[in-house]
Amino acid sequence: MVTTTPLEAELLEIAGSVPDPELPVLTLQELGVVRAVHVRGADSVEVELTPTYTGCPAIEAMSLDIERLLRAHGMREVAVRTVLRPAWSTDDITAEGRRKLREFGIAPPRSVRDCGPVTVGLGPTRTLADEPPPQPEPVRCPYCGSPDTELLSRFSSTACKALRRCLACREPFDHFKEL
Repeated sequence: MVTTTPLEAELLEIAGSVPDPELPVLTLQELGVVRAVHVRGADSVEVELTPTYTGCPAIEAMSLDIERLLRAHGMREVAVRTVLRPAWSTDDITAEGRRKLREFGIAPPRSVRDCGPVTVGLGPTRTLADEPPPQPEPVRCPYCGSPDTELLSRFSSTACKALRRCLACREPFDHFKEL
């Protein structure tokens, strides 16, 4: 088990308070991409940052913002290290982050972990499964809450969002895709 010092916890809060460059309504902590902070000396720190996907164009901006904030807090040396394992998942977005997305007019991602494991049945071909696989919850409209929505485009303003429309209130909205 890795123990975190009080200073590391404080610096983690500071690094996590940086707004996401593509979704400034969320902090990096709420997005779940700042994984850890390790104090390496009296004024030296290393931050572990996991991008939402490999090749994320915002990783450089996030790193620079974290470095600036931690230097302003007295850290002379700040190293931001990209960590790809464990991979980031939309399940890493906090409840507060999901609330903020909804209030901002973006449907938050559905939970991937709640669907449970995918079962594979081996047996004779052309037989029907006893139970249908669990279906993910519907994407709800962030404006009126209706589950009656349709996909307009798999891509929206950023690669991590899809464009949908509510069939009840007719408003288009972004949906943060599950990963």
